[in-house]
Amino acid sequence: MDLWLCEMALAALQCAQQCAQQVRETDIDDRYGDLDARGDSDVPEIPPSSDRTPEILKKALSGLSSRWKNWWIRGILTLTMISLFFLIIYMGSFMLMLLVLGIQVKCFHEIITIGYRVYHSYDLPWFRTLSWYFLLCVNYFFYGETVADYFATFVQREEQLQFLIRYHRFISFALYLAGFCMFVLSLVKKHYRLQFYMFAWTHVTLLITVTQSHLVIQNLFEGMIWFLVPISSVICNDITAYLFGFFFGRTPLIKLSPKKTWEGFIGGFFSTVIFGFIAAYVLSKHQYFVCPVEYRSDVNSFVTECEPSELFRLQSYSLPPFLRAVLRRDTVSMYPFQIHSIALSTFASLIGPFGGFFASGFKRAFKIKDFANTIPGHGGIMDRFDCQYLMATFVHVYITSFIRGPNPSKVLQQLLVLQPEQQLNIYRTLKTHLIEKGILQPTLKA
Repeated sequence: MDLWLCEMALAALQCAQQCAQQVRETDIDDRYGDLDARGDSDVPEIPPSSDRTPEILKKALSGLSSRWKNWWIRGILTLTMISLFFLIIYMGSFMLMLLVLGIQVKCFHEIITIGYRVYHSYDLPWFRTLSWYFLLCVNYFFYGETVADYFATFVQREEQLQFLIRYHRFISFALYLAGFCMFVLSLVKKHYRLQFYMFAWTHVTLLITVTQSHLVIQNLFEGMIWFLVPISSVICNDITAYLFGFFFGRTPLIKLSPKKTWEGFIGGFFSTVIFGFIAAYVLSKHQYFVCPVEYRSDVNSFVTECEPSELFRLQSYSLPPFLRAVLRRDTVSMYPFQIHSIALSTFASLIGPFGGFFASGFKRAFKIKDFANTIPGHGGIMDRFDCQYLMATFVHVYITSFIRGPNPSKVLQQLLVLQPEQQLNIYRTLKTHLIEKGILQPTLKA
C-alpha cells in the first residue's frame, strides 16, 4: 500500500512539472512569439532621416515652394549623377564593374539597416555580423564564377588562383556552411521567431542585390551596349515619367505610390521607346560599345575589339505599305539591335516601374519615406535602383533566350585549361570534322 501511494505521488509530481513547463513555454510564446501575428500598425516606427541637402542649395532655393524646391533639387542632383556616370563609362569596363559592386554593397547596407532599426531593441546576437558575412560569401561565389569563366588564361599563370578556382564551389559552400552553423549557435530561446525572420530577411536581401548585380556584370561582358541601353532606358523612363506627371499628372496610377499618375506612366512609355531606339542607333556605330568585353592576358587589361556581329551592321528593311506613303520610300536602313531595343525599352517602361511599386509597398510596410538619405531629393541608392534590378534579370534572360550563341573566345579559354592529351584529342576530332565538311583538304601520306 505504501509503495502504491509513493508511485501515485511521484506520478502526480511529474504531471505537475509537465503542466508547469507547458505554462512557462506558453507564456514565453505569448510574450516573445507574437511577431507573426502583428498587423502593419504594430511595426515599430523608424526615426525619419535627416535632411542632407547642401546648404548652398537650401539658400538658393529658399524662396520657392516645397514642390518646386524638390523639383530643382532632384533635377540638379540628377544631372550631376548622369555626368558622373558618363565619366565612369569613359574610364572603361573595369570601373563600371566596380561601380556595380559599390551600388550592390550600398543597397544591401540600406535594406539590412532597416531591419536592424526595426528589431534592434530585441538585441539579436550576431545579426549584423552574420548579414555582412553572408554578403561576403555570396560575392565570393559569384565573382569567383566570373573569374573562372572570363579570366581563364590569367588563372593559368597563377598557381594559387588555380587551386582556388579548381575548388571554388567547395570553398564557397564551406564558407556558407560556417555562417549557417554560427547562426544556429546564436539562437536564443526567447527570440527564435525573430531570428529566423531576420535570417530570411538577409537571404532575400542577398537575392535582390547580389544576384541581380551579378547579372548586370554578365550583361556587361556581352558588350557595353547591353549594359548601357537597358540602364539608360530605366533612367529615361524615371525622368520622363516624373516630368510628365509633374506638369500634366491628374489621374492617380496606383495606391502604393500616390504621386504616380497615368499621364506620367504613358508619357514615360513613349519617351523611353523613342530614346532607346535612338540610343541603340548611336551606340551601334562604335566598336567600344558593341564588342564583348574580354580580358587580354598579353596586355593585362580589358579590351573591346572585334568584328561587329550582324546585330550591329546596317541592314535594309522593307516598310509596311502605310509607312511607304508617309515616308515616301520603300526601305529603311537600321541596325537589327534597334529592333531589340524596342523590346528592352518596352519592358523598362511598362514592367520596370513595378520594381519601384514593390519598393514603395516595402517602405510603406515599415513606415519610411526612403531607404536612406544618401542623395538629397532622391533618397537612398536603393530608391534609385529599385527598377534596375528587375531590368537586369530581364536583359540576362533576353540575351540567353534570343541572342547569345557559342562564344569562340570563351571556348578557346576553356580549351587552354585542358591537359595536353585532351587538347590533342579535341584537335584530331575537330580536324576530322572539318575534312568531312570539305573545309580542309585531307593530308596525303607519303
